[in-house]
Parts: sequence; C-alpha cells; structure tokens
Amino acid sequence: MTQRFDKSKLPSRYVSVGVESAPHRSYYYAMGLTEEEIARPFVGIASAGNDSAPCNTTLDQQADWCRQGVNEGGGMPRRFNTITVTDGIAMGHQGMKSSLVSREVIADSVELSVRGHCYDALVTFAGCDKSLPGMMMAMLRLNVPSIFVYGGSILPGRYQERDLTVIDVFEVVGRYAAGKCPLSEVTAIEKAACPGHGACGGQYTANTMACVAEAIGLSLPNSNMAPAPYKSREEIAIAAGRQVMELIARNIRPRDICTRAAFENAARIVAATGGSTNGALHLPAMANEAGIDFDLFDVAEIFKTTPYIADLKPGGRYVARDMHEAGGIYMLMKTLAAEGFLHLDCPTVTGKTLGENIEQVTWNPDQKVIYDARTPITPTGGVVGLRGSLAPEGAIVKVAGMKRLQFTGTAKVFEREEDAFAAVEANAIEEGTVVVIRYEGPKGGPGMREMLSTTAALYGQGLGEKVALITDGRFSGGTRGFCIGHVGPEAAEGGPIALVEDGDEISIDAEAGTVDLNVPEAVLAERRAKWEPRANDYQSGALWRFSRNVGPAYKGAVTHPGASAETHVFADI
Repeated sequence: MTQRFDKSKLPSRYVSVGVESAPHRSYYYAMGLTEEEIARPFVGIASAGNDSAPCNTTLDQQADWCRQGVNEGGGMPRRFNTITVTDGIAMGHQGMKSSLVSREVIADSVELSVRGHCYDALVTFAGCDKSLPGMMMAMLRLNVPSIFVYGGSILPGRYQERDLTVIDVFEVVGRYAAGKCPLSEVTAIEKAACPGHGACGGQYTANTMACVAEAIGLSLPNSNMAPAPYKSREEIAIAAGRQVMELIARNIRPRDICTRAAFENAARIVAATGGSTNGALHLPAMANEAGIDFDLFDVAEIFKTTPYIADLKPGGRYVARDMHEAGGIYMLMKTLAAEGFLHLDCPTVTGKTLGENIEQVTWNPDQKVIYDARTPITPTGGVVGLRGSLAPEGAIVKVAGMKRLQFTGTAKVFEREEDAFAAVEANAIEEGTVVVIRYEGPKGGPGMREMLSTTAALYGQGLGEKVALITDGRFSGGTRGFCIGHVGPEAAEGGPIALVEDGDEISIDAEAGTVDLNVPEAVLAERRAKWEPRANDYQSGALWRFSRNVGPAYKGAVTHPGASAETHVFADI
C-alpha cells in the first residue's frame, strides 16, 4: 500500500468505521479481509462482463486485473457486475426494444450498488454500445472519483484478402436476398467476420463512445482503442486502478472533468471520426447527469464546424485496431488541437488538462488513418443534425463517406421495422423511395430500436444512396446510406412523422441541415384531426416503465430529471 487515506469524509465510513459498523465489518471479515484492508477506501469495480457476445467476454478478466492497481494505490477493490444487451444479437427483432432501455438499467444498477455499499470511487469496464454511456452516466450521477475503461475492439476478420466487420455480415444478407451472391458466400462471411473477443471493429457506437470517453476526460489517454486481445489491456486495467486512488486523494470527480466545454470536445470527436449517430443521443443523456443543458441541437452546432478526418468504417477503410496503431484518439486530437478545435484547459482523470496530455503526443505524418485537420477528408460533415417540417425537434444523419447529400423522394410508410425489412427482402423497395418507419421511438417502440438489419440489407442490394430511410427510431453506428433517425416529435406523440402517407414527397438536405414533408398544412391539419394514439404490446414490465418515463430523443431519451433536480450528491453523504 502506497498511502493512507482519511475515511472521515468518504462514503465507506458508514460501513467500516466506528462501533456501529461492527455488523458491516463482520461481512468483510467473512470474505477474508483484514482489519487494515477494511480501513482502506472501498473502490467499486463495475464490470459489464458476460457470455452474451464477444464485446463483453474479456471484461471480468480486465476488472480483476484492475484490483491490482487499486491495491497498489492503497484501496480495497470490490468488483460487481451489471447487465448488457448486445445490439448485434438483439438487432432486427423484438429484442432490440431492450437495447436503449438497458442503458438506463446499467446506470441505475451501478448507482444502486454503489449507494447500497457506500463505495468511495468507481472504475467501470464496458464493451457493447449502451454499456459505455450507461457506465459513464452512473459515474456522473454518483460523482465519486471515477475512471472509465473500454474493453477494447475485436480484430478484423478476413475474407478474400479484405478486412471484415460484422456489418459485412448484415450487408451480405441484402446481397443474398437480391440474388447477388450464393448462400455459400453468406456462410463464409458470417464465419470469418468476428475472429475473437472484443466489440465491433468499425467506428460504430461502441468505438464512438470509447473515443468520447477519452475526449471528455474520463479515460486514461490512448487507452480505449487498444483491441481486446492485446496484452496492453492488462496494463491499462492496472493503471486505471492505481490512478483512481490518486483521484480519491485529490478529490477529483467526474463533474469536475465533464464541463460543458468537455462535452463540446466530445461532440467534436464524434463528428471528426465519422462516429455513430447514437453519440448525439448519449451525450445529452450524460450531460443530464451532470446538470448541463446540452441537447441534440447543441451537438449539431458543433458538428457543423468540425472537419471529418478519420478514415474509419463504415464510411471509410480502417478499423479500431488501425486507429490504435496510428496513434489513437489522442493522435486525432493532436491535429484538432493544433487547428483550434478543442478546449484544451479541460481537466482529465490524469490530473492534468487535456492540453497537457496532448502535449505528450507527437504527430505521426506517416500513418494513413487520421488526416491532418488542415487537409480533411471533408471540411465538415461526418455526422449532421437536421431540422424541418418533418422533424421540428430535430433528427440526425451520418454522411461520412456519402457522395449524395440531397434527396427528394416519395414516401413508403411502415408502422414497424419488421414490415420494412420484409419489403426489402422481397425486393419491394424501388429507387427514389423514402422508406418511413415509425412508432419505433423511445415511447412508441417502446425502446427506440436500431434499424441496422433493414439499412444494411438495402445497402447490400445496391440501394444505399438510391433510397432514403427516415425513422423516429435509431440507427446502428454501422449504418451507412441516406438514413435519418431520432425524428422528433416521435409518432407516438403525434409528431409530423405520424401524419405521413404513402406517396407524400419528402426532401432531405444534409448540407442545409433540413428534412421536410412537402404536404400543404391544410392537408396535414385534416390528418392530424383524425390521428389517434396507438397502444403498443408492452403494457407491463421494464419496457412499460421506460415508455412511461422516457423523454424526447433530442434531450437524450432520459428517464429522470438529472442533476438539475438534485438536493444532494451521493459522493457527499
């Protein structure tokens, strides 16, 4: 043990100090702890490890490595687990309704475990999409000294001399449905795409939020892009455990780190990497936990002025392993900082500012993944916010790698994703169509499903930029093509998307940032008068509870008021 701590102001004093804590201490003695170990600060190590998918299979091992660092720093590690819902397996069926709900359950379960056991600090380990923001939301909500660790990405698969990700599997389904490849190719790709442990390899939601964690200051520098199988993951886990003890000693907390300026930095990184549209859902949700007003429109304003500089899949050529070997997210931030795009005075979990961390990085002009911000892939536009008569509360589209930024077509309306996917499989979607999938929003779904099965099948059929897709649901970070999500107000609340009929003209302009339903207001007024709310099939349980409490997508689809309504912070009990 390297240092002693005064527990008189730490939460764990309630379960470890004084005669009145004797019953509590008896439980710790039962688990083999010594008197000296009980006197240390208690550090919760939250793992989303499980056997659900390769994203999560190494997390428990990494969390156990973290124990060593906590012990070395003078703390007492206490590991516990929470759930995940893995999107790649939940995708394309009713299971996807559980995905976004799991973000709230993860945050809630970590909060309750920390509150119930009076932990003084947190190190969190996550792998799949919603577990990353869920963990960071809990860290901000509790506001105890905390560090986030990403479990790492999967290595790319190989097929016919090219790298594969799971998105290739979703897209080959569309090619097969269109008669463009044999079943043997589907089988070969599905067996080759995911060669081992780790989260999806492209700049999809998991890697996007892993980049966010470093940019916002909650992760150790250049820790999150290292693939899951790499030996360095053990070193990172130990270092996180050791550093969280330094945060306790210096009383550095998540809300000290995650200021509005830090959220602006994080939004920059989403756009600069061509990241997942889900970043614009999770950043407002995280901001809510810190009491910061930061919604989709704030995110979109930053997107407008951010150069797109990372050549990552699905719009580009490379995967997370390549990003790591090119220098990681700090290499990307090095060139953004040089051109004045980042707030460099933001504190981080290193105890230094973002600028001080970036100073330790030397720009590598020989790597091919990250462009110099002075010569970007495109001046703006990895991800774009939209607003218009079809989406008064906003919408979002990922344009990284797209050649066509305007689209006008006629609507073909579906009341749920399964019906749209069936139409795609039947080759019933024609060029020039705007596919509208509604009643898939946070309330109406409930759960705001992702539409990767449908979008990938369209792309696989060669319709990726020949049709558009609009939904009040979400898209996977792996989605590509003209796909607009998060349309608000959602159909379940009578938003304009609920009034669209087959044959209506819809116009999208990703350069101007607009999405409009070209129908006279008088006609819409008639339709609105006839509209009636729809009941969904989830009238009990977790999905019912979520649908009753969830707010609009542009504010993060959150289920509670956040820090703005707090009367106390857990860390100060």
